[in-house]
Amino acid sequence: MQPSPQLRRALSLPLITLYGLGSIIGAGIYVLAGKVAGVAGMHAPLAFLLAGLVALFTALSFAELAARYPKSAGEALYVHEGFGWRGLSLTVGLALATAGAVSSATLANGFVGYLHLFVPAPRWLIIGALVLALGLLAAWGVFESVLVATVTTLIEAAGLLLIIGVASPSLAELPARLPELLPPMQPALWTGILLGAFLAFYAFLGFEDMVTMAEEVREPRRNLPIAILLATGGATLLYMLVALVAVLSVPPAELARSDAPLAVIYERATQTSPWFIGLVGLIAVINGALIQIIMGSRILYGMAREGWLPGALGRVHPRTQTPLATTALMAVAVLLLALWLPLVTLAKATSAILLAVFTLVNLALVRIKRRAPAPEGALALPLWVPVVALILTLAILGFELLAA
Repeated sequence: MQPSPQLRRALSLPLITLYGLGSIIGAGIYVLAGKVAGVAGMHAPLAFLLAGLVALFTALSFAELAARYPKSAGEALYVHEGFGWRGLSLTVGLALATAGAVSSATLANGFVGYLHLFVPAPRWLIIGALVLALGLLAAWGVFESVLVATVTTLIEAAGLLLIIGVASPSLAELPARLPELLPPMQPALWTGILLGAFLAFYAFLGFEDMVTMAEEVREPRRNLPIAILLATGGATLLYMLVALVAVLSVPPAELARSDAPLAVIYERATQTSPWFIGLVGLIAVINGALIQIIMGSRILYGMAREGWLPGALGRVHPRTQTPLATTALMAVAVLLLALWLPLVTLAKATSAILLAVFTLVNLALVRIKRRAPAPEGALALPLWVPVVALILTLAILGFELLAA
């Protein structure tokens, strides 16, 4: 009897790191920087910092869990190992796949804003063509898909560095304008900052996608934890600098009104057409949407392989070595959501779903660490790290639910 086709271990440490960095960068800064500024005002950099702290602690939990359980089912498997409740694990997995579809739909909407800098085509046509192209690319092959994601990651990181570079003269004003960036202890101001942090958290999402590639990464117990921390740390540094030059260069209200906020910063700083940043913004949101489709398809595939979903969803095509059924399912879901819901609604829904999942994952790691030591050679964090991550995710999720 022929063995069933398996996923291809094609991803080295540099490739999986750039895949993760591309997922994080593409997941929001090009689309939501202006919306965060609209909510938090001049305190947008602080909102990004708070969101980054929540993401960093949870990324550490994911790094240890990826080393303990290097399988495609990712968070669903971690929750199963922590609680032993199949129904909860299935719910988590489906929630993650839904969040991936919602996130990709968010970026598809962001793509429309940047494309309109060049072509005023109908929204439905732009979204339909984009999702079809991304679904076909994701089905083609993991190495090919991640290679495209790697190239686009380098381009979008260069775009952020360009924004920081052209707007860097505004940093000379930082000492004089520092009081504007440091909020007083007024409840109304902090409400806006925390709401901004909740929205900004969406821009840090992506590190969790990396664990679903575990069966396609070489030496996953070693490479995945390193890649998760490198990608999260690199994105946080870039975001803080971009948020700072953004609010120093352009009034927050003006940033909030734009569907292509980084193009506004570039135009204001250079007094020239922002076509180049518009092009990079297009590439960034394409990359983020592609990675979300890949992630969601692997979650569904991984759960099918664990026996939690129908077996047909766990099949790998022998030529492409990709799960075609789950890839098609994700593409259809992204298309429907992108045409149905507005951008900010999609971003908030993604953040809420993933914060709930992250809370469960952090709690699962606490339970696992109390029960069993990490395998030899795997990352082993102090117990207080997932405990702090748990408190932070609960706090920001609880605030959003109270403020809704």
